Amino acid sequence: MHPFLNHTPIPLRAETDILVIGAGSAGCVAALAAAEGRRFSVMLVERYGFPGGTSTQMLDTFYGFFTPGSTPRKVVGGWPDRVVNELNKAGAVFLRPNTYGAGTGVNYNPERLKLVWDQLILQSGIRYWLHTTLVDVSPEGERYACIFWNKAGFGKVLAKRVIDASGDADFCHLAGFAYETAGENEPAQSMTTTFRMSNVDLDRYEREGGKKMLAEQMRMAVETGRHRLPRKEGSAHEMNAKGCISTVAVKVSGLSALNADELTQAEVEGRRQAFVYEDFFRDAVPGFEQSNIIGLSHQIGVRETRRVNGEHRLTKEECLSGKLPSDRIFLCGAPIEDHRQGLNGEDETHWEYIPGDGVYGVPYGTIVPKGSQSVWAVGRCFSATHDAHASCRSMAQTMSMGQAAGLAAVQSLAYDEAANQITVSSLQGKLYGIGAVLELPDAVADTSRKGWKQ
Repeated sequence: MHPFLNHTPIPLRAETDILVIGAGSAGCVAALAAAEGRRFSVMLVERYGFPGGTSTQMLDTFYGFFTPGSTPRKVVGGWPDRVVNELNKAGAVFLRPNTYGAGTGVNYNPERLKLVWDQLILQSGIRYWLHTTLVDVSPEGERYACIFWNKAGFGKVLAKRVIDASGDADFCHLAGFAYETAGENEPAQSMTTTFRMSNVDLDRYEREGGKKMLAEQMRMAVETGRHRLPRKEGSAHEMNAKGCISTVAVKVSGLSALNADELTQAEVEGRRQAFVYEDFFRDAVPGFEQSNIIGLSHQIGVRETRRVNGEHRLTKEECLSGKLPSDRIFLCGAPIEDHRQGLNGEDETHWEYIPGDGVYGVPYGTIVPKGSQSVWAVGRCFSATHDAHASCRSMAQTMSMGQAAGLAAVQSLAYDEAANQITVSSLQGKLYGIGAVLELPDAVADTSRKGWKQ
């Protein structure tokens, strides 16, 4: 316990069988998978006032459902499909190709997605706390005592099983599990403030050359110094709102999202760059003359901070092997997409594609902290090297991690199995049962349609 918490007894606010910390896409799906059937009590805690994490704070596209290339295959299913189906019912989703070839993306309305997450969570009987931040962790018998703070003050939650979906591995950090901090061995991936612009004439933009024209204009802006853009590449794509676009263009490197001073600098720099881009788009990109920024991401997008040391650590070599290990819990076909600081200070994005069938399997041990009896780590804090993480961090894959962890937590309680001793074949059977994809599909996926019927 932190010293400042020792002076006053912390009131017990809740007890639960399964506690999920962080309601990003991985955490939401983990809680939903664990709650199905309502066999055990499930609680989901989130520090912001809405669910979704990256899926609603800064992005509007799920990647990783499909392999890239001319013969795309759909490699993710189960709860991720259910989420997209709910968006599709509201007419808030369409399929679009990726600017740089990472595969077809599932574009959605992020504001609608907040509501979808809310509805699925509440329908599942999950105890749901927003505006609540984890501040400390300690073992209490066979359970973990998790100390949270919200407007009611400090409070304790006792949990038999914990799924850390905090993004920064906050629970694992406080509980003493080992991890690697991004930047220790290789430069950490850069951070990005996304922004959205309205009143864009998309028809004119496409007539004038679309993506190819944008890339050329960005290159010229940097090389001539007319606009001081942080990079020569970036994307601007159509949204689920008429005449609006969303971007991944801002690039903030060399700062740590685990240091308050540096994260503050990153937030300020990200906002500054966003409006440099606004000037560039209005001045140099046909169709954007009357457009302007209507929204910035809720916070700067962070790609990696802490990566837990798991029972298995996914490596670049495993990704590029294209193999399906016997203990796999989901598939990934996303390329290594490393947003990094290049040589001579030049920003670049490094790509490496999965050879062969373009798909690899991810072992169960990547979501189990080393030595864990009752804890799982999912989302961008799962166990992987820097390069492997740069492939396997797409949201379709993090949702797949979540559903595997949620089912594993239920299995652990039902059969008294430690997290690091789960019978993986039984877990795989449960994953197959809810529609997860664990084998390379024979059929090529139809990504030509605008809607979603999977």
